[in-house]
Formats: sequence, C-alpha cells, structure tokens
Amino acid sequence: MICMGYQKKSNEVSAPPLRLPLKEGEITANYPLLSEEGRGEESVTDAKFVLILPNIRSAHNVGAMFRTADGAGVDKIYLTGYTPRPPHPHLDKVSLGAEMWMDWEYVAQAGKLLKQLKEKGYNIVALEQTKTSGNIFDWTPKFPLALIVGNEKTGVTKPMLKYCDTAVHIPMLGKKNSLNVSVAAGIAMFHVSKFL
Repeated sequence: MICMGYQKKSNEVSAPPLRLPLKEGEITANYPLLSEEGRGEESVTDAKFVLILPNIRSAHNVGAMFRTADGAGVDKIYLTGYTPRPPHPHLDKVSLGAEMWMDWEYVAQAGKLLKQLKEKGYNIVALEQTKTSGNIFDWTPKFPLALIVGNEKTGVTKPMLKYCDTAVHIPMLGKKNSLNVSVAAGIAMFHVSKFL
C-alpha cells in the first residue's frame, strides 16, 4: 500500500483513514499507531538519530518538523514541555500524515530526557547560536545523536545547553541572524542525514 509517498511495511498496523475533527478519546480507540504519549515504548530509545523539540510554540512548526524528520531519516522525535503533539489539527495538516508513522514520544521534562540520553551514550547537539557554537557545515555528527532545536523566541535554554556536547549554528549571510525553527531544523536534519 502506498500512502503519500510512504510504502507500508508488511508488519505495520493499519489504521482507518484519518478524518478531522476527531471526537474526544477517538484517537486511541480507533488509531492504534497513536496514543496520547506517542508511539515509543520506552523513554529512551536505541535509535541512531533523534530530534528533541522543547517548548515549541507553533503546531505548524511541529508539523513541518515531523514531515521533514520523516524525509531526513530521523528515527524518533521527542516532544517536551508545552510543544503541541498529535492529534492536533494544525500539526496534522502540515505534517501530511507523518505523525501517523513517525516514532514520537512526549516527555514533560526536557532535562530528565537529556540526562537519560546522555547516560545512554548519545552525543547531544544543540542547534543554537552561542559564543562557542561551530558552523554546522564544518561539523561531522557522531552517533547516536540527539539534536535539540530551540523555542521560536528563546532558542535552546542555558539549562539544556549544559547537557549538550556541542552547539552548531547555520551561518547567516543577510541582516537577520536567525531562521524559522522548522526551516533551521530541516537544514540541520538533512546535514546529519548525509552521515547516516
């Protein structure tokens, strides 16, 4: 079965076609690929490349990152804090179904997640402009990798940066010194994908 460019694997569970709006409680009853806490079985995964989205304000940005993560080979997405999570009409509309098959999990506390990933041996990298951040295009990722992208206004917070092994930034050539978070995340994910 082909669905929006995705070929279903024979061992995957089928869900009925998604229609909006959903009724309260319907998603977990009728769509086994989704649940309120995501599709991950553990807090910390054995995935090679994970994306962490802490306190992202816009459901549109989150939806765009789900869709891009699918295309770039991200194994799992962690949503933390107040980041919108599926099912969400704006997120679902922009992700075009990627939220149905991307492995994702909601973890309330980003710090707790980062500590677990660090203990599991993940190289934790912030996509953030700091005094010591390096040009992303000069950086060679080390795996397993956890890439953190920051909030639209505040970026990756100082408490989260303490868990990071490094920070990388996208060099800007114009007057603005930043990009939309979903655009920046897309550039970073596809840079990492060259090394998978």
